[in-house]
Amino acid sequence: MIHRTRKSPVVSGAPSRAGPSRSMRLAAAMLALSVAATADGQAAKPLLAPSATAPPADTAAPTTAAAAPLPKWINEIAVDAFVSTGYLYNFNRPATGANSYRVFDFGHNTFNLDVAELVVQIAPSKPNDAGFRVDFAAGNSIPQVTKTQDQTAAQFDLQQAFVSYIAPIGSGLRFDAGKYVTHLGYEVIEGYDGYGDNYSRSILFGYAIPFTHTGVKASYTFSSKIGAMFEVVNGWDLVRDNNLSKSLGAQLTITPVAPLNVLLNWIGGPELANDNHTQRNVFDVVAIFKPTRTLTLGANGDYGIEDGTSLVTPGSDEVWKGIAGYATLAVTDKFSVGLRGETFHDNGGVRLGTHTSATLSEWTFTPAYKFTDHVLLRGEVRFDKANRPILTRERTLDDKQTTLAANFIFLY
Repeated sequence: MIHRTRKSPVVSGAPSRAGPSRSMRLAAAMLALSVAATADGQAAKPLLAPSATAPPADTAAPTTAAAAPLPKWINEIAVDAFVSTGYLYNFNRPATGANSYRVFDFGHNTFNLDVAELVVQIAPSKPNDAGFRVDFAAGNSIPQVTKTQDQTAAQFDLQQAFVSYIAPIGSGLRFDAGKYVTHLGYEVIEGYDGYGDNYSRSILFGYAIPFTHTGVKASYTFSSKIGAMFEVVNGWDLVRDNNLSKSLGAQLTITPVAPLNVLLNWIGGPELANDNHTQRNVFDVVAIFKPTRTLTLGANGDYGIEDGTSLVTPGSDEVWKGIAGYATLAVTDKFSVGLRGETFHDNGGVRLGTHTSATLSEWTFTPAYKFTDHVLLRGEVRFDKANRPILTRERTLDDKQTTLAANFIFLY
């Protein structure tokens, strides 16, 4: 079964992606260096020649002080890594070299370093615990897309950087402040503790919801069946707000029975630059059902609306909506297959940038083979279909697009 982690339904846990980490052996390494340095210093000290004035050996002052103990928090630091590379061929052979309406896999006929990511964190787990998480990401694909609108660096992204504290209230009220990935959507930005069952990203992931937020959020687990989160943020994909108003977000996690998780998500607020009044709202539903040990089913639905911004009918609201379905089957412990189908409708021509009402659908098939827990190879065949010619074919437009891709992942 592919290692894939959704946003944890237990909201008092990790803020967006929860997964295994390994504690650094910094304390042992630093202690070893200290001992080595002390030994070298002693070896370099010349021996005193015997003399009448030399003090007796048993009365000489000690020459070496005891090493100071290292802070306990050093043992709690975890460092993890993730690297994704891939190749994709578009049978439309776009003259621009760019695939139409793709999120991370936008390059045609090229080998690509999608992302190299390093995560450093101390993960709090109980009341009165404090911690932090920093995700450093570099590469030709993911950082270029997920970087905030007000960030100039193209191939580097501080994907997440936040501090955490669990207040001793009830089971633990968790606060996170800084930049973190969005709570909306079924799919996640790839990383060591969360990567999708498909190489490409869904249309909903790229065009219906944001990628990241900068602000503060509070999460609380009421029971094993219900959790909640509330946030105040600068908006969509912004480190510095582009207006004087803040956006609000919320999540309700419901686990009615063990094999089923349901997440009800919302974000709303003014998102246009220098506009404090034009409201944008997105309602997002995610359901994950695991009927057997080897089969996982998922569904994602989005409905978005923004006041008076339609490009089709000026003065009318821009409305977008879509639905996606997922199925992943672990054929063996090492081999699995993933299927995805979705359709997305942009009523006002804003989200897809077509200036016309457009519907875009896709079907994706992804076989994957896990060589070890740290190495994964997957292929992908994807077919896109639109209700009008909006997909690039060589130097013109078409209503179809087919791509073939291979992806190699290393994580630790």
